[in-house]
Amino acid sequence: MNSCLGVVLAGGKSTRMGTDKAQLQLDNQTLLQRSQVLLKDCGISNVVVSGQSQISDIIVEQGPVGGIYSIYKQCQPQAMLIIPVDLPLLTPSVLTQLKSIGELSKKAVHFHQHSLPMYLPVSAFLDTFFAKPNLFVGTKGPSIRKMLEHIPNQVIDVSDAKALTNVNSPEQWRKIQSHYNDQRN
Repeated sequence: MNSCLGVVLAGGKSTRMGTDKAQLQLDNQTLLQRSQVLLKDCGISNVVVSGQSQISDIIVEQGPVGGIYSIYKQCQPQAMLIIPVDLPLLTPSVLTQLKSIGELSKKAVHFHQHSLPMYLPVSAFLDTFFAKPNLFVGTKGPSIRKMLEHIPNQVIDVSDAKALTNVNSPEQWRKIQSHYNDQRN
């Protein structure tokens, strides 16, 4: 078993973006590379990517919970710090806050109005949720909110709300690039 495993969710189709979000470039790094570095900057030595590039989904097209399930089954971690690839303004301090509170409380921890990023300990509650018959029936799979209804969790305030700005469309991407460039100048 691994201790806290860093997980980048990068298995989405990026249909609204029109191109693979994981390969978008910001400051000479792809969003996937930025995500991996970010998790390592939080003290996590083992980082995996859920999606086509590293850990393939056991049950395809089941959304983020399907990706989390695949990591859970294939890597058998004790806990996961999970981030989606489409949060380019996420910072180590925001993630470290999440991880620290999760490790102390031994509960799943996420921010108000955002189910991701998330610290997720593997527990009997998570085992029971993933063992449910017909969990992955349908076209999208269960939502993260549905998963959180079945496991102890804690919702916290984020120290920097901009860090949770995601990018799903070309317009949002232009705004992110503009914001990022303004911050650097």
